[in-house]
Amino acid sequence: MDLIRREPYHALSGIQSSINRLFEDNFPYLNLNAPMNLFSQGASFPVDIKDTREAVLIKADLPGMNKEDIKISLADNVLTIRGERKKEEKEEGTDYVRVERSYGSFSRSFTVDVPVKEEEMRARYNGGILEITLPKEKASRRKVTNIDIQ
Repeated sequence: MDLIRREPYHALSGIQSSINRLFEDNFPYLNLNAPMNLFSQGASFPVDIKDTREAVLIKADLPGMNKEDIKISLADNVLTIRGERKKEEKEEGTDYVRVERSYGSFSRSFTVDVPVKEEEMRARYNGGILEITLPKEKASRRKVTNIDIQ
């Protein structure tokens, strides 16, 4: 008779690993041991996306930015918002007690799954909020073609 080695908790280690990945992927700011620096770590900025009958509306919180430092592009149904927050020059004779504001490059992309009128897309940046309007193209009727079986 052969002895079979059992590891009763082996299956649980896989579950624990999956749960850890779930939290790391969806809640990067929960890592309390790391310094909070969202933009330089590549974490996302808060965004609201509203799908109306006429357009897709996007609002992104990007406080303290200059509109010249924000770039928006749409390519192959992927909308990308990227930019860079530049670090302020250090003043002579002052010491910072605390630095919590983040600096560096950031980028976030979204799939736009409806046809849009590219010539009518608009963006506005005011008061730290970026608003993007993507007017929808009228839905074209899909032609149904029957195929005969031979």
